Amino acid sequence: MLHNDIPATDQLAVALESIRNSRVPGAVRKHKKLSRIGEQVTLNQAEELAAISSFLASLPQNVIPLSVNPSVAIDPQLVLDFDTRSARAAEEVQHMVVDVWQRNPVFLYSKLYSPASREIKSILAKMNIRPSPTIIDVDIRDDAKVLEPIICRLTSSEELPVLLVGGNHVGSVETIRSLEKDGGLRKLILASGAVIGPKKKFHGH
Repeated sequence: MLHNDIPATDQLAVALESIRNSRVPGAVRKHKKLSRIGEQVTLNQAEELAAISSFLASLPQNVIPLSVNPSVAIDPQLVLDFDTRSARAAEEVQHMVVDVWQRNPVFLYSKLYSPASREIKSILAKMNIRPSPTIIDVDIRDDAKVLEPIICRLTSSEELPVLLVGGNHVGSVETIRSLEKDGGLRKLILASGAVIGPKKKFHGH
């Protein structure tokens, strides 16, 4: 996550290092041990964010139950597609974390009816990113009331949009604007494994 009280150059260096570490096989597994059979696997915040993002990106019809309390960690069984009580559950969690950000290196939680979200979408669209950014318009979803506070809790954000690059929260809209202008956003996206093509040209009619 980028912080406003740290110089932009230092923020970028920290974010780049986080992305590199997240892409190194085994780098996120060092603190994990195999779960005991019958013991529910627990998720830290980064793993919870990855699990929810993977769950939502895998099928459009997947929703977070409205009975979920967004202020506490979600039940892993609701968002993981494997036995969360198996002896290898913790290891499978780590595979899931790597996989979701490899498949979705640029992930935007946005609002359809939000000027700030439209601005971030425009910035991303002009960059011609491959694979295309995964965009979830939270405000038009059936689970909006629980999903938005969950994402804000997991990224320490006050509101949407929330842009994730390589699984890392880029920062506020102001931070994204600044990084886009100085080339930092491009560096973050390339470090995540995504490809940036020639800038799209928009022709008037």
